[in-house]
Amino acid sequence: MTYTYTLENLNCAHCAGKIEQKIAATEGYEKVSFNFATKALRFESRRKNTLAEIQAICDSIEDGVTVTDSTVKPEKKRLTTARLLLCIAVLFGVAALTVHLTVSHPAANWIVLGCSLAATLLAGWKVFVKGFKNLIKFNIEETVLMSIAVIAAFILGEYVEGAMVTLLFTIGELIEDYAVDASRRDIEKLSQIRPDTAFIPDEHGHETEVAAASVAVGSEIIVKPHTRIPLDGIVTDGSSTVDNAALTGESIPVAVTADSEVLSGGVNGDGLLRVRTTKAFGDSTAARILQMVEDAAARKGKSEKLISRFASVYTPVVIGIAVLIGVLPPILGMGSFSEWIYNALVVLVASCPCAIVISVPLAYFAGIGAASRQGVLIKGGKYLEALATAKNFVFDKTGTLTTGKLTVSEVVAFDGYEKEEILRLASAAEAYSAHPIARAIRETADGNGVPLTDYRETAGKGTTAEYHGRKLTCGAYDGEIPAEALDCNVFLALDGRLIGAIKIGDTVREESRDVLTALKALGATQTMMLTGDGEHAAQAVAATVGADSYQAGLLPEDKLRAVRQLKGGVCFVGDGINDAPVLSASDCGIAMGFGSEAALEAADAALASGNLKPLPDAVRTARRTLRTVRTNIIFAIAVKAAVIVLACFGLAAIYMSVLADTGVCVLCVLYTARLLKFK
Repeated sequence: MTYTYTLENLNCAHCAGKIEQKIAATEGYEKVSFNFATKALRFESRRKNTLAEIQAICDSIEDGVTVTDSTVKPEKKRLTTARLLLCIAVLFGVAALTVHLTVSHPAANWIVLGCSLAATLLAGWKVFVKGFKNLIKFNIEETVLMSIAVIAAFILGEYVEGAMVTLLFTIGELIEDYAVDASRRDIEKLSQIRPDTAFIPDEHGHETEVAAASVAVGSEIIVKPHTRIPLDGIVTDGSSTVDNAALTGESIPVAVTADSEVLSGGVNGDGLLRVRTTKAFGDSTAARILQMVEDAAARKGKSEKLISRFASVYTPVVIGIAVLIGVLPPILGMGSFSEWIYNALVVLVASCPCAIVISVPLAYFAGIGAASRQGVLIKGGKYLEALATAKNFVFDKTGTLTTGKLTVSEVVAFDGYEKEEILRLASAAEAYSAHPIARAIRETADGNGVPLTDYRETAGKGTTAEYHGRKLTCGAYDGEIPAEALDCNVFLALDGRLIGAIKIGDTVREESRDVLTALKALGATQTMMLTGDGEHAAQAVAATVGADSYQAGLLPEDKLRAVRQLKGGVCFVGDGINDAPVLSASDCGIAMGFGSEAALEAADAALASGNLKPLPDAVRTARRTLRTVRTNIIFAIAVKAAVIVLACFGLAAIYMSVLADTGVCVLCVLYTARLLKFK
């Protein structure tokens, strides 16, 4: 079975990584993935008592973590006793600092000690308990380092500093938890696009509210005004508008009437709709979007993997440096042990990598969440990176740069016939054909009333009929074709004499040219179109959309070869089953909408709206995410390095190391949260 649990009270990304690794290494657990942004732990297992086993693993690594079923909603946080004690501790801390700075009487030292000790214990007792437990487990992390630093400060007589460090650390942890939780709440808003219940009418006209997951395909449901649509379906009765902004990024509501398709997650407007469901709950658009966003956490980017490896090596190295700072200078006669042990404590507290290991995965998930609000679903951090660094943007033609809908684009008439008459004759000749070209002609002209008899159709050749005793052919033509009709693909002839020609073309998407122009402005070195269509059609579309280059007459394996020959990152956008190999082979394959299951499975991302408009915005979001990740890494390391260097020269105080740890972490998390507000 696949299990999903929520790990409450887990705000240490480093510890989260250790928990994930330990569960994955435990026999009987497979495909383990922990999403720090949503606190969701997912895995597959045949074991029965998994909740208790996961809780035991969490307890062995991080004290205070509560494992709950994902269906159980946590209670809202209230003003806890710990926060009340922190407020009292701040008063004691202020009193200790005031007496320390203003009173010089010998008895004042005892007052300072008492107030400092009270402030330290009231504010930091949880930190010390947790640090002691982690020390016993040989889990050297920030609470252990903090506990050692504070105890050492009191031993060295730095009572006020020990109290202030504890207060700073505890307040910083509080702000850090709030910042992380705020970012998580923004990300969790994604899950609100899928209603869990639906209303089903009975034979008496009453409505029954049932679980959306229990509604069978083909059932009729009622969608009330201003509520979300729970399942994909077709409108059977009623008219309204549907806001699909949460799904596709399109801000303008779409008008729907009987026979219109509606997607789950869309918000109904003012009208009451009756909808016949076409997909099960788990296969609906909203469910698939949520699944793709949740699965994205398992596909980590290079920076995420690098940070995980970095954190496992970084702390032991810094502890070694701190030991050398505390021992070597006094041995070499460069000062007292108490002085250099103090400097070593500064290094220990400043060294915690939390700012990096929290902000980096949070940035990736925030970037993926921001892109999903724009209508682009990205399956993981590695693909977000690929999209950000792509230099070549390659497009399929039919259904991607074009709408895939055939239309009559040009009519040529000969032998004294009018263009309208040519179209009517062609429409009548194609009246019974199921070919897409025939449908395009029939939609353009009405052939009713044209007296045709002896209608026949030959595959690959077209249709024939008798018209006023003469043989009318519509389709291929074996004779000489005039220059003005060379681009046409449907020919009409009477008794073998050409009387007209029709050009059937795919309609270019109105946004295609603007999208390719925007990508070039973003620094794309090449925009290319690949198609299986003929040279003339490919050339016309490439010129219309402004593609740098194109290749025509390609089979799927030819498209694959063309993509592999490109240098630099390649982003391929396609929609058909024949695009699946290229979507898989490119650095970032993007499927158009949810049409082809094969294309969607092979793709690394999807344009939920089924059009190209959101693509440039997604590229900007991906690049903004990478810049945020790099900025956080550089900033955190630079600040920590500066404090450590100052400590080596005896110029840093412990409070500076707390700011370099918790303070930097808060700033990095807040800076990362900007991604969720990006429009």
